[in-house]
Amino acid sequence: MKLKILVGNGRKIGLFTLPFLIAGLTLNLIFPDFFNVGGPSTFLARISIIMLIPGIIVWFWSVYLILTKIPRKELITNGPYSIVKHPLYTGVALLVIPWVGVLCNTWLGIFIGTIVYIGSRIYSPEEERILAKIYGESWDNYCRKVLIKWL
Repeated sequence: MKLKILVGNGRKIGLFTLPFLIAGLTLNLIFPDFFNVGGPSTFLARISIIMLIPGIIVWFWSVYLILTKIPRKELITNGPYSIVKHPLYTGVALLVIPWVGVLCNTWLGIFIGTIVYIGSRIYSPEEERILAKIYGESWDNYCRKVLIKWL
């Protein structure tokens, strides 16, 4: 199985995010007080952990499904994929990166998470066209059944 197939458009999303990440990290180093979340407070740390736990679970679960089903050329429709079409991208963008940032005392994670999500929305349609060609009617049925179509 080629790595390119397993990674999907993750590499494009990563390249899209990279300049924002470099600029954000540079600005965060130069102006740390501007990005500071204030500790984080106990409340914000708890919220971050509460959000981070499902994000990490979704990430690992999605990676597991990709590594086990894609080499067998199976369309993934169960687990987190039954909820959203791209749980790996969505989970990392909305549940992992922002909350790791907050735990690291920076708002930069929320900004970078947003950029990753925007990148996933830009590049996901290309991936979906490929999946539609490969899986045909199975893909169409999956798209009708997935719980949150817009995320």
